[in-house]
Formats: sequence, structure tokens, C-alpha cells
Amino acid sequence: MAQWKDTARVLEFSAFARKGIEKVKVRGLGDHELPSHNSSTPDQVPVINLEDPNAMKLVGHACKTWGVFQVTNHGVPTNLLQQMEAAGRKLFALPMQQKLKAARSPNGVSGYGVARISAFFPKLMWSEGFTIVGSPYEHARKLWPNRYSRFCDVIEEYKEEMNKLAQKLMSLMLGSLGVTMEDVKWATTQRSCPALQLNSYPACPDPDRAMGLAAHTDSTLLTILHQNNTSGLQAHKEGTGWVTVPPIPGALVINVGDLLHILSNGLYPSVLHRAMVNRTQHRLSVAYLYGPPSNVEISPLSKLTDQVHPPLYRAVTWSEYLGTKAKHFNKALSSVRLCGPLNGFADTNDHNGVRVG
Repeated sequence: MAQWKDTARVLEFSAFARKGIEKVKVRGLGDHELPSHNSSTPDQVPVINLEDPNAMKLVGHACKTWGVFQVTNHGVPTNLLQQMEAAGRKLFALPMQQKLKAARSPNGVSGYGVARISAFFPKLMWSEGFTIVGSPYEHARKLWPNRYSRFCDVIEEYKEEMNKLAQKLMSLMLGSLGVTMEDVKWATTQRSCPALQLNSYPACPDPDRAMGLAAHTDSTLLTILHQNNTSGLQAHKEGTGWVTVPPIPGALVINVGDLLHILSNGLYPSVLHRAMVNRTQHRLSVAYLYGPPSNVEISPLSKLTDQVHPPLYRAVTWSEYLGTKAKHFNKALSSVRLCGPLNGFADTNDHNGVRVG
């Protein structure tokens, strides 16, 4: 039944993409209440050169104040980013019936389908996605029975490069807090449990009446996002509102996720972000979702807690947290919180006061 519901939603998206936007709205966006782009805001998402001698300090400051930043000189080959983007375009250009051969199973994670968070919104989002956890071969064979090897090779190489970058970023993020990777035992002894998420946002006839992906935080430690040259990603900053994260050739966008929020005891906010759609241009993004081994418990690091700064969250595994997120969505962090902030030690996130529609 769940698979049929997901398939029906994908087909619904396909029909609307062909016919136009008349019936497509997202909860909270009525005819006279259009989403704010805040393109004129003076606040800009930080752009950090990872070869800068002060990169650790800059990364830490960006994590604390924004929860999102872009990186340049990150070491990922430009041609690999281009190959990954081309692979995504090739996938989403397939006929709908062909893509549905690789649809997610009812209780599965990998495969083709609409965004998981769509279940929390009554109206359709203007996007489609493809998730890869583990090997891409099973689904790739269904999409290209005789010519899947090139797609798989690109995916595997991309994941390897992203994993290297994720570990480097984690080292910088933790180092800025006075923590080393050795303090996080699983980070050096066990392999991470990443996922790759390809997202397609077709050109939309009326972008003010639809949204590509509604506001949400990522359930990860961190997310590394490659976006093509079509603007659409926006991040929410307290006191400022929604700020566009412009595409920069060769740069990658880094999001702090919920698990890093917990690990840092609230010092690094998991950023609320969303994807807008474009009237004439197709937007494509590739997100590398970096998380711990699924059975490892994540809790506030001991070096960041004391009698004045108690742990704000209980220990939780990524598997358990994903289940919590699936049930409570944007209130997931609140559901694993132990206590409120004390003595001015502010937990900067939970987004309970921010509209996600």
C-alpha cells in the first residue's frame, strides 16, 4: 500500500509538471501569501576557502552563526562534479515509467520517488528525487539494464571523494570547539553510513505558487551539497529570515545536521533550509548525507558539558533518530531534548517558531 501511495504521488507530480501549476500549492502559501526570497538582504552565507590558514576558525564561526556555508578549494575534482551532475540529468530525463522501475520499496530508503517530507504537507512539492544508500547497482540495473556501469562508477567515485571531504570538515568543525576526531571514538574506528540524494526541480510555470522542497533540517551530522548554476536553495537565519545560497562555480554547500547539533550540545544549529523553483530553468542538486554508523549512539560531547552547561539531549542512534524524524518532523530535536538551556547557554535551534510551509 505504501509503495502504491508513493507511486501515485510521483505520477501526480508528473501530471502537474506537464499541465502546469494551477492545482499545486504548499501548505501555508495561499493565493495572497507568497514566499519571501529576501534577495536584497545584506546578510550573505559565508564562503570559506579550505586552504585558508584560518579555515578552522572560519568554519566554526559559520557553524555557530549560520549552520550553513560554502567551501572552495575543497579538493573534489571539478570534472567529477560535472560528471555527477550529468549522471543526475541522465537519470531524471528517463521516461516516468522507466524511473518507476527503480521506485523505493514500501519500507526501503533507496530508489526513486518524491521527497520523504512530502507526507507532512497536503499539497505536492515541485520535485522528484533518487536516493542511494550503499551500492547503486541494484537500482541502476533496473534503469539501464545494459548500460548501468558508467552511472555506478561515477556514483562510487563521487561518494569516495565526498567521504574524504566530510571527514576533513568534521575535523575542522570539532577542532573549532576544542575537540579532536580521536575524542569521537566511532569517527576513527568505524565507517560512516552515508546516503546520496539526487534532486530534480523542473522549470515551474508559476514559481510563486509552488515550492521545490519545503523547509526542513537534515537528520545528518552534515550534508555536502552540489547545486547546478540555477539558484533556488535558501537558508533561514535567526533575525534575518530566508537568505538565498547562490550557486558558485566549483563551490559546495555545507549544512549542519541535527546529529551534529546534538553532538555540539546545541552550539552548532542544524540549519532550516528549503528549495524554491525557477520559472524557466531546471535545477538539479546532489546531496551527500554524512552520518555515523547506524547503531552508534550520538550524544553531547563530554568536553562540551559540565555543571554549568549540562547535556541538552539524550543519546540517540541515527536509525532511532530517523524514526523520530519520520514521526515528528521538525519537532524531532525537541522530542529528544533532556532540559532547557541554562545560564545563558542557548540552544539555538528547534525552529518551533519558524513556519515550514
